[in-house]
Amino acid sequence: MTKKKRAKRGKPKRAVKAVRRKAARSRSRRAAKAGRRVRPAHPVAKGRKRLKKAKKAKRVQKAKKLKKVVDPRVAQAMRQYEEAMRQFNKQSYRRAKAVFEKVVVGYSRELAERARVHLAMCEQRLQRAEPLRLRTADDHYHYAVSQINLGNYDQARTHLEKARKLAPKGDHIFYALASVAALLDEPEEALQHLDLAIKLRPENRYHARHDSDFSYLQDDPRFQELLYPNRLATPGARELYT
Repeated sequence: MTKKKRAKRGKPKRAVKAVRRKAARSRSRRAAKAGRRVRPAHPVAKGRKRLKKAKKAKRVQKAKKLKKVVDPRVAQAMRQYEEAMRQFNKQSYRRAKAVFEKVVVGYSRELAERARVHLAMCEQRLQRAEPLRLRTADDHYHYAVSQINLGNYDQARTHLEKARKLAPKGDHIFYALASVAALLDEPEEALQHLDLAIKLRPENRYHARHDSDFSYLQDDPRFQELLYPNRLATPGARELYT
């Protein structure tokens, strides 16, 4: 009868680990005698599971910090600040300014300080001279009046001349030209424009009597004759102003 072959049994795991430890110790002893250092053939990372647990705990802690409840007033200020920055980047400075003003009086101090800086930048850029688009006679006239109030008489005269070309029969334009000439101490031109304004609309005579822009011409007999024609028509009245 044939003998049955016995199945080969592997060595137990504990025995294998013991053999490996024994071989590692012998290698280290030989290396120590030879004066060199040898890393073990099968290094075991001790505490690997502990490190994984510690890292996971840190991640959970960070997630909890991020999930903290934010004050709704601060959240609203953040949304407003983001919207203002979008408008600022689009160069819509007027809209950005309006939103930044809300952030400044908001609940968040940090965002309020940032908003103040950008608010000043918006105001600075809005103060720059924007290109004018004056097309009609009224556009030039109203702009000229604003320049008269600012004391820019030369610029006001330039736009009044443009308005006069667009509206040759505009009595208010001639009246404004007379006012500018009087303020620039040019009586001849002032009287000429005022005469045309009165001819186009006689009511301008009464306006000029109480207009402080013509105070320089009060002692001029031509101005008095233009404003008070009936008074100077009486005998001897003309001699009082000559």
